[in-house]
Amino acid sequence: MSADQHGQRIVAAARGWIGTPYRHQGSRKGVGCDCLGLVRGVWAEVTGHPAETPGPYAPDWAERAGSDRLIIAARRHCGAALPQSEAMPGDIVLFRWRAGVSAKHAGILSGPDHFIHAYEPVGVIESVLVASWRRRIAAVHRIPADKLKPAD
Repeated sequence: MSADQHGQRIVAAARGWIGTPYRHQGSRKGVGCDCLGLVRGVWAEVTGHPAETPGPYAPDWAERAGSDRLIIAARRHCGAALPQSEAMPGDIVLFRWRAGVSAKHAGILSGPDHFIHAYEPVGVIESVLVASWRRRIAAVHRIPADKLKPAD
């Protein structure tokens, strides 16, 4: 499977979550999810294996974390971050709101200028990756091809 096909499978899965309401710590398509729950749900859908359970976390967890938990987990499951210039549809993007704080938001690139994410209070939407979002990208990760389940 080509990298483009790999990414399109992930984007198709992520688009299936659009319209899911926002629910802190949720991870159920059509029922409710937050940004991490969206990524975990898409991971489970495309790999056929449940994603790691993060345990309970407060809405302000990143401000109090003391470590970059999202980036550490992304490295553990996807390997090293990619340069932003190599980002492709299907890649996981992690955002930090400002320099010096932990990454706190996650989404899935759906095109060169769009991404899918769960955003409070709207829910799962596809947004334009405008300059204000782009400058907050902390890391880009790709789900390894060998972790994808075979195509149906």
